[in-house]
Amino acid sequence: MNTYQAIVNLLHQEVIPAIGCTEPACVALCVARAKEKLGTEPDSITVEVSKNIYKNAMGVGIPGTGMNGLPIAVALGATIGRSEYELEVLRDTTPEAVSYAKSYLQRVPPQIHIAHDAPDLVYVHATVGKGDTTAEATIQGSHTGCAEASCCIGSLREVYDFAMNVPLKDVEFLLDGAKMNMAAAEKSFMGNYGHGLGRLLHTVSNQHLTNSHPTQMSNIFGDTLFTKILCYTCGACDARMSGAMVPVMSNSGSGNQGISCSIPVYLYALEHNSDEEQTLRALTLSNLTVIYIKQSLGRLSALCGCVVAATGSAAGLTYLMGGQYDEVTFAIKNMIANISGMICDGAKPACALKVTSGVATAVLSAAMAMHHSFAESTEGIVEDDIDQTIHNLTRIGRDGMNQTDEVIIDIMTNKC
Repeated sequence: MNTYQAIVNLLHQEVIPAIGCTEPACVALCVARAKEKLGTEPDSITVEVSKNIYKNAMGVGIPGTGMNGLPIAVALGATIGRSEYELEVLRDTTPEAVSYAKSYLQRVPPQIHIAHDAPDLVYVHATVGKGDTTAEATIQGSHTGCAEASCCIGSLREVYDFAMNVPLKDVEFLLDGAKMNMAAAEKSFMGNYGHGLGRLLHTVSNQHLTNSHPTQMSNIFGDTLFTKILCYTCGACDARMSGAMVPVMSNSGSGNQGISCSIPVYLYALEHNSDEEQTLRALTLSNLTVIYIKQSLGRLSALCGCVVAATGSAAGLTYLMGGQYDEVTFAIKNMIANISGMICDGAKPACALKVTSGVATAVLSAAMAMHHSFAESTEGIVEDDIDQTIHNLTRIGRDGMNQTDEVIIDIMTNKC
């Protein structure tokens, strides 16, 4: 297989639909696989998960249930989960299915444990039983357990050149994904999801349509492209973090990453009447930049994935603003100089705040880059070489923040 086709395959592997937070979805998927091996509804379930999976599943809404956390996700995986749906494993969730899963929880309470010696940051092992018969399934390395891609992107230059030259037919699905994520945002404007940040900003930016009097917030934000980028991005996050039954297009195992690297780019292209080719190349650059950075960071870490995803957006936005490779590197350096210390303290409704911080910084970083204003090698972890700058970021997130992760999890699991 040539390098070009390997990168196309990588994109299709890493950019896939997901319903709900991908960590509990990963657990539900593993339980569903074990149940399918068993061939019947189990009367016992034991699940072991890595600490990072546990952290990201504690406070997040499970789609269609009005409940948080792993127990209901496990119950749904055992009752209506279908493994062929992968990260949309809970696609068949209905009010009736939720009612049954709740009663099932009472009859078959799952045993859920942290595997402190887990072989990977993404690790789930499910054992299910019916009488004396048991079956097991394991997910490791990625949220679907598929083999890691054989393609390893060598440099940001390779990312950029691919995005500028790929035949559009091979990346058309990225535009569909961006529209899917926009639909999730629009759903959030119609309901009460999470902390309602997206809905609040959407209301403020559209006050002129309702003939309402300007408020202090409308004077700050107003009906601008910047406000639209913020409200649509965090709106999609509001919906999925609080358990809306809505799919989003994920990136590298994270729906919030998929949202953050697609919506800002798509909205900018829409506002500036970019043609389909420009839009697709910007989305390719953004998504593939995220994948490149995650290759050395790892799928889960104490570094918030919104930092990485917004860095992808900064690259895509810079291209749409008329920038070329040099300007893209400037934007990425600005991102790394700014929000590289944002921690991940689990998936939750407040992730919308972090998503908003990330994409706001992406817009700022791209605008600065277009004026050739960027953080230089005398400043912090930034170096002249863009790939080394990226590896400095991922080294901090992968190696330097290990103890941070332990402290975060200790705090989260020992609250009064």
